[in-house]
Amino acid sequence: MGLRSFITDAWSWLNYKPIMSGTADGRPHPALAPELQATWLPNEAVRRLAAYKLLAAYDSNQVGELSALTGNEAAEERREFGEPSAFVDTALAHLLGRPQQIVVPGAEHVGHEGAGPEAVEAADLQARLRQWAETELLPLRMQAAERKAVLLGDGLYLLAWDADKQRVRLKTYDPGFYFPVLEDDADPGDFPRRVHLAWEVPEDPKRGVKARVRRITYELGPIQPATRSSIDGADGREPVVDESGGWLLAPGDYVAASGHIERIYPWEQGKASRLTCYLTDAEWFLDDIRHGQSLDDLPLDRARFRTRADGEVLHRLDLRLDFIPLVHITNTVAGEEHFGQSVLSRVMQALDELAESDTDSARASATTGAPIIALAGARAEVDRVTGRPKPLNVSPGTVLQLADGGRMDVLDTSGQLSELRARAEEIRDRAAVNARLPAVSLGTVDPSDVPSGYALQLSLQPLDSMVDSMRLARAHKYALLLKMVQRIHQAGQAEGWSAGPTVPARLVFGPHTPSDRTSVLEEVVKGVTAGVLSVETGIRMLQDAGYPIEDAHEEMQRIAARSSDAA
Repeated sequence: MGLRSFITDAWSWLNYKPIMSGTADGRPHPALAPELQATWLPNEAVRRLAAYKLLAAYDSNQVGELSALTGNEAAEERREFGEPSAFVDTALAHLLGRPQQIVVPGAEHVGHEGAGPEAVEAADLQARLRQWAETELLPLRMQAAERKAVLLGDGLYLLAWDADKQRVRLKTYDPGFYFPVLEDDADPGDFPRRVHLAWEVPEDPKRGVKARVRRITYELGPIQPATRSSIDGADGREPVVDESGGWLLAPGDYVAASGHIERIYPWEQGKASRLTCYLTDAEWFLDDIRHGQSLDDLPLDRARFRTRADGEVLHRLDLRLDFIPLVHITNTVAGEEHFGQSVLSRVMQALDELAESDTDSARASATTGAPIIALAGARAEVDRVTGRPKPLNVSPGTVLQLADGGRMDVLDTSGQLSELRARAEEIRDRAAVNARLPAVSLGTVDPSDVPSGYALQLSLQPLDSMVDSMRLARAHKYALLLKMVQRIHQAGQAEGWSAGPTVPARLVFGPHTPSDRTSVLEEVVKGVTAGVLSVETGIRMLQDAGYPIEDAHEEMQRIAARSSDAA
């Protein structure tokens, strides 16, 4: 009967928009993104990519343009003044804080009496990780990835070993390229064993390039015998054989008693593993993809495998890692859907109504600034060509001569304009409350209007809870990223990264709200002087308050040296 389906998923908060669920089966309108109708795209990814497209339109003030494509001609006059982008930037700034710092527990004990070799190792690792982060521009890449996560709900990091630079390279990808293969009975907290990064490359008639799909696949699987690139490269990789035709193993691999090939990784000395990660990077022409062939089962006989800079064909290339070097960041704690939610998810309808109020205000301000005037008893000038009266133009200094009993009436819309502006402010405040972004965090409150610091802290409690939730969703992901950085350096045998167990490291975000630095300093001085606070705790409190202390241990040494000199 053509009835629409009721859909509940991670993006059902967009169902109120016809462009998002414009068909009976809940698929988005074709005008939202024509590429969503591609045959290779998995069905479960259609709504997610449509949501990304729609959120990106809100961020770039293009919702009116997008709505006009579906036949809503009135949407072309929609006024969008950047509130969604302001919400996203504000949430991002509070999430990251200033600054971000890599911390290895135990490194702060170096130089103290009784500090063991573990503290020295932790301090050395902390210095190497911070140097890597500075070289790889980690704060800059975090800004790019985290803004995607705050806006779209998801962000993506990719780690890869660079043999020329002898370090791990960090890249960020658009989450619209991310297609994990999720098992039906898998735990929501488990990492997928097979992940695709895929996108469609449009055709270029001028260069004679046909439309194609590129797919980069990372897959965990059992360790296989050694392979090498085939001579012509068309068949991808071929096994390495000895003089008798038997397959050879890669250096460090061995056949266990069970008959499986095992390997000991540098970070798990004494523990053998049967698992490794394979990389495949290939392209398919759209003409070679038959209907019904999804992204996960594209025909390998039609693939064109890409080649690495050193000549290795990227077809099931053994990376000699027992993990997939991808880190998926979610803006919220991910559940069964595996994906996060945007910071705009709860206020999308409020943003639409705000745009409509701004549009009505723009129309009302036009009639208020240039009001409609009705004249009675005025003689209009006649056009000699058409014989019709010419329209009257009223400008400053214009004198109109009226006959006896003449009258001039002006349509006053200033009252409606005031009401519309008040309505817009009401919607903006309500959206800020629902988004847990108080007006003081958006910069729309005069500091003199805040009665006390305690009242300010109370008003920031919703923001505190939101930031705590967002940082909770990311804490283990960044710890995992730093773990991968260590292990890939060990696998690449980089200088200074010796074999051994992985040392836990974490990324500490800066304070997200301004603090009373003077009161914190007084509290630290009194606590340390009275002996109820240690110097280490006091320095840590000063760091949290925003004082420019980069290394707590070095600061303690400088304080101790000055104290001894003074004595």
